[in-house]
Amino acid sequence: MKTITKSALAAAVLGALMLSAAPTTVMAAGGASGAAVKYAKQGQIGEVITNPYRIAPLTAIIRSGGYTLTDVKVRIVPKENGAEIKYDVDRSEVLTHGGIPVFGLYPDYVNTVEVSYTRTDLTGEKKAVNEAYKIYAPPVYTEGNGTVSQKSTMFDTTVVKADPEFKDRLYLVNNLLVSPPKGSRVVWNNPSGGALEWCFYPQNAIIDATGEVRWYMNVDSIYDMESVYNGGVMMGFQQGDDGALTWGYGQRYVKYDIMGREVFNRRLPAGYEDFSHSFDQAQNGNFLLRVAANDVRRPDGRNVRTVRDVIAEVNPAGRVVDDWRLWEILDPYRDVVIKSLDQGAVCLNLDADSAGKTLSSADLAAMDKEEHFGDITGVGIGRNWAHVNSVDYDPTDDSIIISSRHQSAIIKIGRDKKVKWILGAPDGWQKAWADKVLKPVDKDGNPIKCEQGKCENTTFDWTWTQHTAFRIDSKSDKRFVYLTAFDNGDGRGLEQPPLPDMKYSRAVVYKVDQEKGTVEQLWEFGKERGHAWYSPVTSLTQYEADKDSIMVYSATPEMQLVKGKAVGAPNPYLMEFKWGSTEPAVEIRINGSMGYQAMPFRVEKAFHHAK
Repeated sequence: MKTITKSALAAAVLGALMLSAAPTTVMAAGGASGAAVKYAKQGQIGEVITNPYRIAPLTAIIRSGGYTLTDVKVRIVPKENGAEIKYDVDRSEVLTHGGIPVFGLYPDYVNTVEVSYTRTDLTGEKKAVNEAYKIYAPPVYTEGNGTVSQKSTMFDTTVVKADPEFKDRLYLVNNLLVSPPKGSRVVWNNPSGGALEWCFYPQNAIIDATGEVRWYMNVDSIYDMESVYNGGVMMGFQQGDDGALTWGYGQRYVKYDIMGREVFNRRLPAGYEDFSHSFDQAQNGNFLLRVAANDVRRPDGRNVRTVRDVIAEVNPAGRVVDDWRLWEILDPYRDVVIKSLDQGAVCLNLDADSAGKTLSSADLAAMDKEEHFGDITGVGIGRNWAHVNSVDYDPTDDSIIISSRHQSAIIKIGRDKKVKWILGAPDGWQKAWADKVLKPVDKDGNPIKCEQGKCENTTFDWTWTQHTAFRIDSKSDKRFVYLTAFDNGDGRGLEQPPLPDMKYSRAVVYKVDQEKGTVEQLWEFGKERGHAWYSPVTSLTQYEADKDSIMVYSATPEMQLVKGKAVGAPNPYLMEFKWGSTEPAVEIRINGSMGYQAMPFRVEKAFHHAK
């Protein structure tokens, strides 16, 4: 017979008394009456989950609460004199996120979010609901670089102008935090590098037309500056027809929706390395990635990694279906542009000690003799001879249009890897390519004489160290190609000017007649703004069909390299123009930030997909 101690007997009696005294609703905490419901509800459906996928802190999901939700609409109540964000939500988005996706919250603010929906329960009973939620979103947080030049973790903006027609605009701004010490611990492509030499912390945000941040990316869960395969510079953003964003960084190319949900996040295919600049969602359903080849045998027998001179075409499943190896298509030894560049500002390789210096033929020959390869301006395979910074697909003839900064040329190349035309100064091209150079004409079709990098007609100029050569799909056809480009302007006329402040940049639109082999300049902006608007590197010009407008981002103005020192932080201009106008409808300054690119973001595409 077992002996029961006094202490055990007392515990048993106490437990029995507690059970008999407890209300039956205790069983709801996971007991027989059902699963526990421990969250606080504000409205008539489920709980609010903020930052649901960890990378978009100014988003939230209002859970469905077990109901079927249809006819969903969302409105973020603006601050006084603020910009309103409102959108319809497809049923597919409700199913994907398990509730109502909320986008566009103000940071460090208690937001009022108005939602309406039809709620259907298990009995089939429908109820139309209109209600408001209070959702606090925390302050913006991103990485710092430890310098006094960084004064905030995200953009400080000044709205100079925003016409009423553009008050609903949202702009995705893709900027960079330069020189964080964590990002300089890995050098790729020894002894000096490719994309991992570029390891700048991302500053990606969406601002409204009043300059307020309404979304930003906290990249910490998908990005690591100290990792070869998870670091780099985030570039090449596009919003696809499904509303999701694609971009790349270092050795990765990715796709996420605006709520932060991962669609894919992939390593580059094994034969390639060093993504930067351009990720084009082609109309044929594939992706065009500007990369480099990681093992190429030169004619002299040396094996090298190439630099910014390969376009890889990847299908949605991640299989490479084609590539364009540009040293096999163009002349990697054309040096007339390379020798005219300011070596202090070669894209993001900013070297104050080299400001104003150029390369000579002897310098280029010495590089080859010394077997000096890597991300350096030079000629030949294994050096930065092409520096392609954009790729765009032309579905009318299954070809690509590239912008080659270090050739100061926009070039169309077919699927057969043959050059169709070259929009750039005719100087320095060997015979195989010289016949492909487009002939400039005025508005009446009369030829314009150009030689030694200069044109006699002031209504036309070539682009110089340009960025973003984009086809205007809605205005182009099989014969005529309308193109936008940002003409940065370094090495204009194949020379450095007597004074640095004589440099200027332009946003420009061209019309190419592919049958006649001619090019006409239709529009430009920037020359009249002079050096104050000059961006030595980066930037974008892009047509926007919804407002028949030209979006321009002069991303690095006021950044100067003088006598071995960087003077002045960039203060980018974000501008939008009605077609044909040289007066901006929108002008927003991004103060004290290293700009790369910017573009409109369309919230209706993100949540309400075209059928």
